[in-house]
Amino acid sequence: SSYTGGVGHKAQCKRHNAVSGRWPEKSCRFMLDLLTNAESNAEIQGIEAETLHISHIQVNRAPCLRRRTYRAHGRINPYMSSPCHVELILSQKQVGVKKAAGGRKNRVSKLEQGATAPTQ
Repeated sequence: SSYTGGVGHKAQCKRHNAVSGRWPEKSCRFMLDLLTNAESNAEIQGIEAETLHISHIQVNRAPCLRRRTYRAHGRINPYMSSPCHVELILSQKQVGVKKAAGGRKNRVSKLEQGATAPTQ
C-alpha cells in the first residue's frame, strides 16, 4: 500500500494480470524530450519527421554520482544517483516500389552484348 512505502494498487494493472503498477512520468518526459530533439534535428537536415521510425534504442548505465546526506548523531550516509545513457537511432521508412505491369524483360549482359556485336 502507499502508507508502508510499497507500490500502490492500481485498477488499470488488472489488464496486465498484476495488482500494483507505476507510471514512470519522469522517464517518459525525458524520452519525449529526446524524440522532439530528434524531430527538430531531422527538420534541420531536410528529412521529413513523418518518414522516420525508431530502428534502435538502448539504455546503458552511467557512472553513479556521489553526494552525502547527513544523519543523526553526526553520521553521514551516501546519497547516490544512478544516471543512464540513452542511445536512440532513427531511420527512414523504406518506400515500396510497385512492380511494372509489363513483367520482367529479358536482359542481356555486357559479355553477351560484346559477343553478339559485330566487330569492325
